[in-house]
Amino acid sequence: MDQPTAYILCSTPRSGTTLLCDLLAQTGVAGCPNSFFRQKSLQYWADEWALGQGADWQDEDFTAQYFAAMRRAGRGGTGVFGLRLMGADLQFASDWLAQRHPQVLTDADRFAAAFGPLRYIYLSRSDKLAEAVSYIRAEQTGLWHGRPDGSTLEEMPPTLPMGYDATVITARMAELTAFDAAWPRWFEAQGIAPLTLTYEDLAADPKFTLAMVLLHIGQDPALAANTAPGLRKLADQTSADWISRYRNAHPTA
Repeated sequence: MDQPTAYILCSTPRSGTTLLCDLLAQTGVAGCPNSFFRQKSLQYWADEWALGQGADWQDEDFTAQYFAAMRRAGRGGTGVFGLRLMGADLQFASDWLAQRHPQVLTDADRFAAAFGPLRYIYLSRSDKLAEAVSYIRAEQTGLWHGRPDGSTLEEMPPTLPMGYDATVITARMAELTAFDAAWPRWFEAQGIAPLTLTYEDLAADPKFTLAMVLLHIGQDPALAANTAPGLRKLADQTSADWISRYRNAHPTA
């Protein structure tokens, strides 16, 4: 198997990807992974990279510029390209790569054509209720990630009204469960054997989990010792109360 020059972190929201991406960037050898295939963020990245034109993924010139800039950003000055890919973005990424590499027949081969020899990491969260509550509370408060010192790392305008809503939680759990079920099917169809991780293990021992990832992508796992989690947990008493309230009404959740 070729030495990897890139990796893709496959996951769903609120599963610890931002924590893991930050740790990988801290090592100085594993690129700077981010959600470059999030369709709603294309204009953001185009502006960030000063591409100087509208974000039209069907335009050949824009695509060439975007992919070149994406590779630079994802490498972060290292020899390895990192990409975070959420389940909701997989179809768009597949469509864009198929347009760019029409003679290549599979998703896995198209990713390799775009980024070189790849390794895949699959990060999931076992507790779907906690994942859904975390997701909804981020949408309600606008606070997505915070630093250990209490400052804000990522904040956006709220997109949901405040308050507990069991119907919204149920729907979000179903959405996240569907994405989690889709990833293994895609891996099997593409002949991919990912490194499989859980949010729970990552949260319990970030450095050990990072060392596993570094080994998987062909880098020195000892570099994990020089990192420190750059995010704090946002779950609070309100989150715990919502989870308890939902479980009391839905004992099988």
